[in-house]
Amino acid sequence: MRTPPSLYEQLYALPEGVRGEIFNGRLYTQPRPTGPHALASSRLGTDIEGPYSRGRGGPGGWWIIDEPELHFIRDREVAVPDLAGWRKMRMPRLPEGHRFEVVPDWVCEVLSPSTEDIDRGEKMPLYASYAVGHAWLVDPESRTLEAYAATHGSWRLLGIFRGDDQVRVAPFDTIVIHLADLWA
Repeated sequence: MRTPPSLYEQLYALPEGVRGEIFNGRLYTQPRPTGPHALASSRLGTDIEGPYSRGRGGPGGWWIIDEPELHFIRDREVAVPDLAGWRKMRMPRLPEGHRFEVVPDWVCEVLSPSTEDIDRGEKMPLYASYAVGHAWLVDPESRTLEAYAATHGSWRLLGIFRGDDQVRVAPFDTIVIHLADLWA
């Protein structure tokens, strides 16, 4: 009798164009992001990556990665945020493979109507429980950025920023992010 595939084997076998994650004992799937979602994520990553990852006009000392496969528990608690960042002093080198097993210092989820409930209701508590330091939720539809800091396993709201606000917020508060640049 053949053993049914594990959740991670099911995740790994998903067709191209489908992204999967595992948390709370369930496999969650979603299609690739829409244009506005991808644009907001790409532009935000670019704004942060130069000064924080490369040290161009900022402090450096970070890895900023698009869609890393985070393994909070190897192959059992697996999340794929739109963006994540690690201080290089905590993760001096990138992993050789595709599994990121060091908890990030920051994650960002770009919300869409099909993922918002999972991002807020499943992933945010997961990130807090594994002590991710900061989390941002970016919503291209409502043109908002919500910033949170972790406090004893839960989130404290740092601020909600809208429209064309110019934002300085932890953990990237040495630069100004022009929200208008994130929206299509």
